[in-house]
Formats: sequence, C-alpha cells, structure tokens
Amino acid sequence: MAAILDAALAGDSRIYALAGLQGTGKSTLSAQVAALGAQRGLRVVPLSIDDFYFGHGERQRLGREVHPLCATRGAPGSHDAALACAVLDALREGRTAALPRFDKIADDRLPESQWPRVAHADLVLFEGWFLKVPPQAPAELVAPLNALERDEDPHGRWRRWSNDALARDYPPLWARLPRLLLLRGPGFEVVPQWRWQQEQTLQAQHPGRQAMSQAQVLRFVQFFERVSRHALRVWPALAERSIDLDAQRRPLAGSPAPA
Repeated sequence: MAAILDAALAGDSRIYALAGLQGTGKSTLSAQVAALGAQRGLRVVPLSIDDFYFGHGERQRLGREVHPLCATRGAPGSHDAALACAVLDALREGRTAALPRFDKIADDRLPESQWPRVAHADLVLFEGWFLKVPPQAPAELVAPLNALERDEDPHGRWRRWSNDALARDYPPLWARLPRLLLLRGPGFEVVPQWRWQQEQTLQAQHPGRQAMSQAQVLRFVQFFERVSRHALRVWPALAERSIDLDAQRRPLAGSPAPA
C-alpha cells in the first residue's frame, strides 16, 4: 500500500486512477490506501465511477426512449459523466464537494441530502472498471458477443448507443485522470465468479435486504463483457503501472505487490 500511496502522491495531480475489471479488488485497495493516508495525516478520498450511475428514474426513461437494456446500470451511457467531472474538479481545486452515493441493492442514487461532503482532499483515488477506455470501431459492434446481445439486442441498437456514449460523454472525464494504475486479472472469464463473490459480500452486509441471485449476476455481467474485453486489450498502453493478478487476486511473480 505504501508504494501505491507514494506513487499517487508523487505526481502533480491530486487525482490518481485505479482501473480493473469487476471484482478485481479496486474498492478494497482504495480503502486500504485511504486508511494508510489517514495514518500519515492525509485526507485521501476514494471515489468510484459506480457512485455516478444515473438514478433509477433516469435509466427507466432511457429504457423507454432508447432501448430496454438502457434501464440497467453498468454499461457506458448509464453514468452521469458531467457530474463526475464537476466533483473531481472541485476536489482538485480545493473546493468543498458533495460526493454522490449509489445504493446498489435499491438500484438507485441516494438523495443528495445523504451525500457526504468533503472540504479538502490531499488525494482522490478514482476507481472504475472501464476507465480511459476509448470506443470501439463500428465494425467491431456488428456481431453479438454473448447471449444477452444475441437475444435482447439482435440489431445492435443498444451496443451502438453505449459505444456512442463512450465516444461522446466520457473523454472529458478521462482527461481528468492523467495517471492510471491497472489491476489486471487473468481475463474476463474470472469476472462472473468475482462479481458473484462481491454480491455475496453485499448480501452479508445487508442481511435484511435482497441482493442479486447468482443467476441475476450471471446475466448482469454480460452487460459489461464487451467493453471489458476491449479494455483488457487497450489498458496496457494506457496504464502508468500494472499489477498482474491470478484468479485468487494474488499478484503474479514479477508484478509489484500492493504492499
């Protein structure tokens, strides 16, 4: 953790990006680095792109007006990228910022009255599963990639819409992430298992509420598959530093451990 914190603090920007596919351990690592920063007297603020999902109502509107799959959070197009830019700008400039929070069990953004406020940040750790990923070429979108695309988006309307959003809405956000640490797992094939483990942890933390079932998780990860596989191809050229992980999230030999 110390090496990661030191590397993040070494740059001119107060923002340090942490990328990796679902379940890689980004949120856990961010929390650990923030705790280490607190021990040093630093205010390290973890943020996730998941905090910036559009609320349930807005996604339902997209589902009616664009394509039914747009109602599900996750893929590019389901985030308020402009809000993420505004929050990062405020934190970088030393202004007070309200940090959005998303309730994944309720599948909705919390009211703004419940957002924590931060008056100062020495460092912002911004994590996400497709950070800095560019759009795909149109020809790459033609063939369905999985059962979800084949059965529920046979004409490619949803995936073209999502790819267009990735090209239009996210570059201003990516421009605010000058430095990127990549947690690189062995491939997308491990993501369904890792994402199910996340959901089990979420359920254990909220025993009185109902998280997703394993079948729901297996469908859910298909929303992420296309961009995830694309991310794995382009990230090595975009990352300042990479940590390679095995299927148990252990750093591989020759890859620097997050110690």
